[in-house]
Amino acid sequence: MSDFILLLLIVVLLVCLVVTVGGLLVYSGLLSDVVVKTGPPPIRNVTVAYKFKEGSYKDCGAAFTESCSVGPKLDSIGVYYDDPRQRPPESCRYVVGSVLCEGEEKPDEDLLKLYEKFGFKVFSLPEVSHAVTTSFPCTTHLSHVLGPYRVYPQLTSYIEERKLCAFPVIEIYRSDVINYMVPLSRQTDFFVPEMKDEVKSDVKEEDSDEDRGTDITGADSHSDVSSVSGGMPWDSRETSLAASTAASLASSLPLRDVMDTNEDIKHRDHSDRGSNDSVGSGSSFEELDMDQEEQEQEQEEVEEKEDEKEEEVPKGEDEGREAAELVAEKKEPLGDGDE
Repeated sequence: MSDFILLLLIVVLLVCLVVTVGGLLVYSGLLSDVVVKTGPPPIRNVTVAYKFKEGSYKDCGAAFTESCSVGPKLDSIGVYYDDPRQRPPESCRYVVGSVLCEGEEKPDEDLLKLYEKFGFKVFSLPEVSHAVTTSFPCTTHLSHVLGPYRVYPQLTSYIEERKLCAFPVIEIYRSDVINYMVPLSRQTDFFVPEMKDEVKSDVKEEDSDEDRGTDITGADSHSDVSSVSGGMPWDSRETSLAASTAASLASSLPLRDVMDTNEDIKHRDHSDRGSNDSVGSGSSFEELDMDQEEQEQEQEEVEEKEDEKEEEVPKGEDEGREAAELVAEKKEPLGDGDE
């Protein structure tokens, strides 16, 4: 009897544990609806204190902890530049920091000095008119884990179905909600100086590769809304989703299309044009010979058509004379009868 009671207590405890864990997951947003839309972003132009990191996105927690320890009452922000599926996870680049002020407000000088003391840098993110946005509830620490799994598949499908050029992914962590936004314009203005320097070095390395293609497609970083045959290149920071990416977003990012830093490409284009001109001059004689032969053939065809027309004219005159004689013969008997 005592064994039965013990077993029953164990079962009850297990059921309570499962219910508690399930309730915690639901409360953390496991079953929350994720609504993705295009419109005004959740933030305006903001000034942030940040640290630039390079490595796996799943290791960004330490950077967030450091940022929150300096300004625990400030909203946190993360900017993720690379696609973990197309770039090695250990080479992915991102920014983590705190929002110092938004809009026309100015950051607090004492707070600014405090962040600079701990090695943070200051950067202003621009305001854009259109962005792909969504949100996820932030009720527990578990929400930060569930958010990427619930949000990024929906975000990826939305952008790929509409063939939008949207990057980078920005996450704003508030007290009760996590806002996700992907700008559709002025994308490179969201690149911190460290990111721009790395982009320049990447472009030079790619331009030095002889096997690299010369066709580059992309969208203007300063257009109001960029739309190309593309897709959402960012997935969950901890998982890789099975979704195709766009040609304009191939490789690591469509950065070469929106950065005016590839002077080497211009020099190589000029050399390619010069080589094409030399090849064209070498074959110019053959083209002239072909043109002369075509002109001679056209002249012969015109002369033959004129000869055929001249032969048809006499035949027409003879037929006209015969018809006139027949009409005259018919009129003569009619005239005799009237008399």
